[in-house]
Amino acid sequence: MTQVAEAAIETTEIAELGRRARAASLALTRTTAEQRRDGLLAAAAAIRAAAPEILDANARDCAAATGLTDASRDRLVLDAKRVAAMADGVEAVARLPDPLGVELARWTRPNGLDIARISVPLGVIGIIYESRPNVTADAGSLCLKSGNAVILRGGSESFLSSAAIVAALRAGIARAGLPVDAIQSVPTRDRRAVGQMLKLSEYIDVIVPRGGRSLIARVMDEARMPVMAHLDGNCHIYIHAAADLAKTRSIVLNAKLRRTGVCGAVEGLVVDRSVLHSHLKPVLDDLIAGGCEIRGDAATRALDTRVLQATEEDWSTEYLDAIISVKVVDGVEDAIAHINTYGSHHTDAILTEDEAAASLFTAGVDSAIVLVNASTQFADGGEFGFGGEIGISTGKLHARGPVGAAQLTSYKYIVRGTGQVRP
Repeated sequence: MTQVAEAAIETTEIAELGRRARAASLALTRTTAEQRRDGLLAAAAAIRAAAPEILDANARDCAAATGLTDASRDRLVLDAKRVAAMADGVEAVARLPDPLGVELARWTRPNGLDIARISVPLGVIGIIYESRPNVTADAGSLCLKSGNAVILRGGSESFLSSAAIVAALRAGIARAGLPVDAIQSVPTRDRRAVGQMLKLSEYIDVIVPRGGRSLIARVMDEARMPVMAHLDGNCHIYIHAAADLAKTRSIVLNAKLRRTGVCGAVEGLVVDRSVLHSHLKPVLDDLIAGGCEIRGDAATRALDTRVLQATEEDWSTEYLDAIISVKVVDGVEDAIAHINTYGSHHTDAILTEDEAAASLFTAGVDSAIVLVNASTQFADGGEFGFGGEIGISTGKLHARGPVGAAQLTSYKYIVRGTGQVRP
């Protein structure tokens, strides 16, 4: 059984985590791609070996968690299959192409100077996240793959689960000869630790928050280092006049009910007025049969009396539950305006067989991920071929969309001369 100290943490202890992480990050810059790959493969093996301890810790987390919605509990719970998938994910990251040392550009100046732009690690990454313990393995493996040290601060509900996963990751990379402090976690549920991390700009190069609006707002307000924000997933699907009915029914049902608690779950339907009877009515039947509550505007309620009245708040709500809002619009421009006004710029989709409409929508919707004729639940780094992701960045600087290993790099310039001096 994994034992974890949970005393209130002092500022000096957080600073010590940062100091050790900085030393580990510098050591990682001298490792090879093969060493980091082998370390991740060893970490995956360690997760498999520690499955009983991880599941025991998770059972204690679940027993202590109260007042959770079904979706929140689903995000927290681990079983043997999910632990195995976690290990598989770490192995998938290990086998990705090395994101470091990539020559991004190269040119020669008239004076003969040879200039190359080369990808390098960010350094030390602080990740603050809620609930889902599998984020621990995703974040640890992606940071290590990209040569970064990481300090993890998971949610209080998943504290024991995350600690057990971190212990396995550290055991694996230590056996592979990598610096064990490349992966660390804050050893307390004490909420003051978050504020202390956000002040640690001497050691932490970037903070990645992943959670609800209150967490993101706090991090954006208090952080003394750059923030790579993962905002809530108020995702939309627009059913265009030229949508294929069979595709529409399948995609909407999957996007809403496959897993309601993930950030890529669709929360709002936007429907062209011309297809209310032909498309929206069967979609509503499917969703209601699946146990989904519908909150709609006047046109939607006139179509189906089972639909509840939507409020202004519903248009901007991430339910993370079997609830969806429905808004009727008049054409693509109206749909774009609604999504840009109320969405969270995370993931939105159009269902249509009209390429011109699809092009107008993908150009006009200001979101990190825009899909055509596909479920919003593909908003996941693994589905993009990134092996996993530590979040969906909804900002526009440095990285946008799924943040995988390649997005956790920066670059430096290497300049080679033959004796040139500045005139």
